[in-house]
Amino acid sequence: MIASRFLPAGAGGRNAAVLALCQGLYVCGFSVDLTLTGINGYQLAPDKVLATLPFALIAVGAAIVTVLAAFIIGRLGRRVGFAIGSLCGASGGLVSVWAVFHGQFWVFCIGTALIGGYQGFAQYYSIAAADSVSTAQKSRAISTVLAGGVLAALAGPVLANWSKDLIPGVMFAGAYVLVAGLALLSTMLLLSLYRDIEPHLATGTDPLLPPRPLREIVRQPIFGAGVATTMAAAAGMVFMMTAAPLAAVACNYSIGDGAQIIQWHLIGMFVPSFFSGRLVARFGVWPILALGMGLIAASAAIAIASTALIAFYMALFVLGVGWNFMIVCGTTLLSQSYRPNERAKTQALSGVLGNTAGTIAALSSGAILVSAGWTLLNFGVLPILALCLLMILRWVQADKTPGPVAVS
Repeated sequence: MIASRFLPAGAGGRNAAVLALCQGLYVCGFSVDLTLTGINGYQLAPDKVLATLPFALIAVGAAIVTVLAAFIIGRLGRRVGFAIGSLCGASGGLVSVWAVFHGQFWVFCIGTALIGGYQGFAQYYSIAAADSVSTAQKSRAISTVLAGGVLAALAGPVLANWSKDLIPGVMFAGAYVLVAGLALLSTMLLLSLYRDIEPHLATGTDPLLPPRPLREIVRQPIFGAGVATTMAAAAGMVFMMTAAPLAAVACNYSIGDGAQIIQWHLIGMFVPSFFSGRLVARFGVWPILALGMGLIAASAAIAIASTALIAFYMALFVLGVGWNFMIVCGTTLLSQSYRPNERAKTQALSGVLGNTAGTIAALSSGAILVSAGWTLLNFGVLPILALCLLMILRWVQADKTPGPVAVS
């Protein structure tokens, strides 16, 4: 279990620990898809341009389910809602197994879309932890949940490489059995250990105030900066990450090399969670956010400069660290942009926007990789960061000392 000194205090800390474990199981299963789905899609696809479509449909499924997930969670509670999401992931794993056995590309697409539905619920883990603690502890709670991904960083790609041949004569089927099993384990943890608690009221928040119209919430610079940051983090990461295993294989590296590249990427994504929340608390949101954007730009520069195996490792690792810093900062800002009675609609909107950005990136990355190549693909990250910077500068101008901000 995560060390108690790292956890927020009280019941919020207990839930953060449970969600960290579930995050680890989710990302571990997701990393199997990340490592193998592009390659399996390439083998099954009737047209090789469609090779990344199954992986892209994970983002599509998440985008479709995001709004529904927010309102299911609002109606049934997070415990039941999150359990429904993990059962969706188990179903996706089993459908993918059937598709691999029968060589059915389009059924495989259905399976990966169901995994996307799982993601649509799992993306609320970190913000659920943030809602249950005080304003000062939000970034710490978010990073605690993300730290659960360290399990995936260490185990996921190794398990993907091991399980792909687990069922003799049917490559990759065993890997998707593993995806289903991890999701079922998460379901059991949620139902047995997680407890719904009332959202923590931000300092200065009057619980009797009526909910504001969504357009009023969206006009806040803090919301714009938060959603732009999470969108850019998702799009920039997915754009490079989806294509990386295929690009590595195209450069005559092995599937095992591709798994190790993804492993270093996941280490970069989740190991910084042990300290990124503390960095935000100490230095403020803006400096850490700027550092995250700089790291994602640097990862693209590394990938552009070389296609050596070490360059793949470095680029994907640096990309993961940049994503972590940006997602912790963006989620911290978003969690401070709404009142408790505005939570469902605001989280639904931000989730849709983030998943839409990831979907566009995933759908376009395969076609760009095939038509333009790995080097030119990485130039596409730069305009994503530039658009994000415009929204961040608007927030910086509105608040000259960015940091924890209470919602009034």
